[in-house]
Amino acid sequence: MKVSLNWIREYVNVEMGPDELCHLLTMTGLEVEGMEPVGQSLEDIIVGRIVSVKPHPRSERLTVCAVDTGQEQVDVVCGAPNVVEGALAPLILPGGKLPDGRLIEKTRIREVLSTGMLLAEDEMGVTDDHAGIMILSPDLVPGAKISSVLCFPDWVFNIAITPNRPDCANVVGIAREIAAATGKPLKMPDIRMDESGPSIEELTSVTILDPDGCPRYAAGMIQGVKPGPSPFWMRYRLYQSEVRSISNLVDVTNYVMLETGQPLHAFDYDRLRENRIVVRRAEEGEVFTTLDGQSRTMCREDLMICDGEKAVALAGIMGGLNSEIFADTTNVLIESAFFDPVTIRRGSKRLALSTEASYRFERGADIEGVGSALRRALSLMCRLSGGRIAKGLVDNYPRPWNPPRIHLRTDHVNRILGTSLSRTAMKGYFEALEMGVRDGNEDELVVQPPSFRVDVTREADLTEEVARCYGFDRIPLTVPSIRPSEEGDSPELFLQNQINAIMTGIGFFEIITYSFISPESADILGAEEDSPIRSFVPLLNPLTVDQSVLRTSLIPGLMSVVKTNMVHDQKGLRLFEWGKIFVQDGEDRLPAEMIFIAGVMIGQYQEKSWYHDERACDYYDMKGAVEALLKGIGLHGIHFKRELGAPGYDNEILAGIYCSDRRIGRLGKVASNVMGTYDLEDKDAYVFELDVQPIPMLCLGARKFRPFPRFPAVFRDLSLLVERHIESARLVEIIRKEGGDLLESVQIFDLYEGEKIDPSEKAIAFRISYRSPHETLEGERINRLHGAIIEKIRKETGGRLREG
Repeated sequence: MKVSLNWIREYVNVEMGPDELCHLLTMTGLEVEGMEPVGQSLEDIIVGRIVSVKPHPRSERLTVCAVDTGQEQVDVVCGAPNVVEGALAPLILPGGKLPDGRLIEKTRIREVLSTGMLLAEDEMGVTDDHAGIMILSPDLVPGAKISSVLCFPDWVFNIAITPNRPDCANVVGIAREIAAATGKPLKMPDIRMDESGPSIEELTSVTILDPDGCPRYAAGMIQGVKPGPSPFWMRYRLYQSEVRSISNLVDVTNYVMLETGQPLHAFDYDRLRENRIVVRRAEEGEVFTTLDGQSRTMCREDLMICDGEKAVALAGIMGGLNSEIFADTTNVLIESAFFDPVTIRRGSKRLALSTEASYRFERGADIEGVGSALRRALSLMCRLSGGRIAKGLVDNYPRPWNPPRIHLRTDHVNRILGTSLSRTAMKGYFEALEMGVRDGNEDELVVQPPSFRVDVTREADLTEEVARCYGFDRIPLTVPSIRPSEEGDSPELFLQNQINAIMTGIGFFEIITYSFISPESADILGAEEDSPIRSFVPLLNPLTVDQSVLRTSLIPGLMSVVKTNMVHDQKGLRLFEWGKIFVQDGEDRLPAEMIFIAGVMIGQYQEKSWYHDERACDYYDMKGAVEALLKGIGLHGIHFKRELGAPGYDNEILAGIYCSDRRIGRLGKVASNVMGTYDLEDKDAYVFELDVQPIPMLCLGARKFRPFPRFPAVFRDLSLLVERHIESARLVEIIRKEGGDLLESVQIFDLYEGEKIDPSEKAIAFRISYRSPHETLEGERINRLHGAIIEKIRKETGGRLREG
């Protein structure tokens, strides 16, 4: 919530500076997220009186104003439509600087010399109004400094209000906290009403048909008002609180809401059929047009404000177009009510319609403050727009509020907080917070919170209030005693730390995405109807449709992050995520939760430098990363097998990841249609997914030292021609199997596909290392073994030695 410091000062005497006040509010639980100065550079702006207005000789839109500065009379060329003789307006003379730093000089505008500038509000940086020059109060003196006649300088605080403190979502609430913390008295808004109109019972009535949804509804009347613009002080405060000024009638309701926290609504009385109010639940399918011009379909849970024939407002959320205040409104009925927070929240969420009123009602308004806010609004409306206030209020309050009685054990509070506060001290804190308090049994206080403190219902809440008032920074720091668990850490936790270290070591960045995703993610991946990808677990109360189910794959989250980063001109990315996926396992059973690790690689793999060229990542880069990861955590016997038909993958570049013949994941290129959905159709991305659950069982445990070899190795190169569809992994498997114990390693060092060989074939070359741990190998023995390998390859794959 944004609020003006000068506005706060109307209700409590603030003697400290803005920085100190920010610290004070933050330490009482109202975090000040920021503060901005307003009107700090108005020293060069004075009050000027427009003596005469003449048409500009060379322009139809401009005028030449003779302006009295208090010391002399100067000519100012002005384009504002509202300049009139005798009006007072802000004036800056040559040599002065505007708040935005612009220097004002004498200027010829279409051959007429302009000595200064008459200013609009936005040119002084106080509001965004640029409809015309700012018209000042007629009782000011020309030449006076503008900063001395307006409420400047000022500061605007941006305060984070926690959901449990609706009482602080208004200026008086913040002032109350300051008063409690500093010991200063709180001054409530001035309410002076001259009820010169007829009795309100003669004008209207209120019927509540649903007292659960509306425990209290009050209405007041004012007749003969004159709609018009609000005065500057009101528009300025609304603007700084990010509320748009509309007219003096509507602005009063918003102003009182910001001031007291009580949402109000103004109806055009003459547009209410039978001039009465009925509060009822909506009918199923009832269509209602709200103030924003949108027609909305209601359900039986929605609460409606109606006149004698039709609905005129969606209770606690937004008024209706059929009863809004307009330029010819003369009689106004003001609503001040308390609505059930759950009803308002459900309606607001279902209709996706959140307003300043619904924000306050759904957190809990002050049911006892309904009448005072209504009287405040009537008095302000009468002051700003004239009219006669009807005698009395209609106040339908079928179930008056009774304050709860909470028993507080003072020794319990001291034990929880680690303090030694006396009962008298705690009593003083509660009294400063306007709570009723009396002595109970020994070491006990009986506390009655006021109606605006809807968050205080238990002893724990009162303990927190004591901590706030005493000062969180004064509570001693202590380390709680924790009994160590007899159970060891989860093996997945150790594995996660190990994987994170390896992945970051090979250049990947870890990300964490939401577990809630859109059900459309399965369509994006192209999953079949019976695919586990579509076995979503729906949320009962999702925040948005895009977060309405639990994820069944980590890939949508990874691709969303990739898209965001590539939009911000990232040339290459390597990301990974460790997280759970959730697969529905029957309607009456809990979903299966499985831990997966997934990674993505896209874009530039290496930059151009003096020793290598720029290169985009490819399948083998990702395959190497997966091999490095699995070997790093102690897995052996890793191999890859071609697969088809995995959702989201390109069928031409897709492989299953195996360890000791057990499938543990997959690796491949992201399908082009998926890339297109994320607006990345001009790039290639490669992803892998690993099921974490079997990995700890496949790890070989602690690594052991292997002695240096005592006997030399024998190396042989093997160059083969094989059909293109023969996978190199199959050839490696044959070589390892046939080589037996003497085969130390096999490595592919060349691959050729081109004009010099048959188009259906490829040439692939291996370097094989043979070694015996017991003797030096003779050449003849190696030749026989090497020949056996070649013969085995020929029989199983049809491959042959490459000639030349």
